[in-house]
Amino acid sequence: MIRSGTIHTIHEMSAQGKSIREIARIVGIARNTVRRYLRGKPIAAPRPKRGSILDPYKGQIRTWMTEDHLYNCEVMFPRLQAQGYTGGLSTIKAYVQTLRPAKIGQYPIQRYETKPGEQMQYDWGEFHYEKEGKDHKLYGFVAILGYSRMRFITFVKRCDTPTMIRCMMAAFEYFDGLPQAALTDRMKSVFLDMDGKTPIWNPIFADFAACLGVAPRVCKARKPQTKGKVERSVGVIKDGFWPGVRFTDIDDLNQQARAWCDRLNQKVHRTTKSHPDEQVGRGTVASFAD
Repeated sequence: MIRSGTIHTIHEMSAQGKSIREIARIVGIARNTVRRYLRGKPIAAPRPKRGSILDPYKGQIRTWMTEDHLYNCEVMFPRLQAQGYTGGLSTIKAYVQTLRPAKIGQYPIQRYETKPGEQMQYDWGEFHYEKEGKDHKLYGFVAILGYSRMRFITFVKRCDTPTMIRCMMAAFEYFDGLPQAALTDRMKSVFLDMDGKTPIWNPIFADFAACLGVAPRVCKARKPQTKGKVERSVGVIKDGFWPGVRFTDIDDLNQQARAWCDRLNQKVHRTTKSHPDEQVGRGTVASFAD
């Protein structure tokens, strides 16, 4: 089938008195084709575009992105499957890519790797939710082992020093061991000031760390990227777990968070190319029994 513009050209040349042979030579098609179109062969209507298997679910995806700020396609995938979607993950990714907000450029940061059992990074994230028309807030304690990338999260109502210590103990229990060092930023529940080159630790936290034999570490001033693994982990939780989550109370929320961590830690990490929970099994942290 030839284009409609070529068909119009054929008719114009014919009206100018040109022969079929000449029209065929100029346009570059067979004489019989020119003859057929001059005899009034109708122009075929364009084929309608095929619908996508994702079409019935695009409204739900837009709702997740605009209302819940959910952009993680791997999180959307099982939720859409539960609603009857039978397509693949790549179809979702291709559609979501057209709706993503533009990313602001950043300077590249060199990744710093640690040896097995050497370091755990931890931090807090703020998580907001609506209840009875009012905004409420919880704090998410996030920890990640530097070598294996095994993650842990628990939600609490405050982030003072005693609560943080309880959260760290829960993380050590989940990891089934202790790291040599625990790195975070210069929060007052951990670090108070510097005396020359000597850090002044929060006394409650210092006693806790000394009792367990875990060396406290804090980032350099104005360089939070030093603990980039946990910074990214907070973002993963905000993008992958929190959007659209429903819970009755904080215990229910933490049960869901624990199950989500279990699934995440069984997946192959993109950087290490290994399952985080398998890496822990190879001695990523020091056992409590040691």
